[in-house]
Amino acid sequence: MKKSPHELREIAGWMAATDIGFLELQMPGATVRLGRRGAQIEVIEPGEREANRPAATNRAGPPLDTVTSASVGVFLHAHPCATVPFVRAGTGVQAGQMLGLLRIGVLLLPVIASRAGTVAALRVEDGAAVGYGAALVDLHPT
Repeated sequence: MKKSPHELREIAGWMAATDIGFLELQMPGATVRLGRRGAQIEVIEPGEREANRPAATNRAGPPLDTVTSASVGVFLHAHPCATVPFVRAGTGVQAGQMLGLLRIGVLLLPVIASRAGTVAALRVEDGAAVGYGAALVDLHPT
């Protein structure tokens, strides 16, 4: 299902009317990334948004487990009333341990580890808007 330029302009108009800073549309065979640059909404080229994001690599051993977002929201590394993040890269975690929070309006949903492991990378900056299924945390299983 392709999106026409008219449909993309309409989506950008909706985005401009909100406080959404980044939107990614994934379709079979194509991905479109729209981002806010001041008051303008522009297409973001592949790799531009990820340029400053630490990449998790796993050249040996079991594959990484990636914890993903269960909803659209804002990913928080720590509770809004705290300054210490729940986890950092290299932190060992247990299954069910809180890795962060997903803020949806005033609601805070826990982001939890699906299994025991070691945090390989936090894939999203603190306070970043994320979409459903966005990669949040990479875990090396133990």
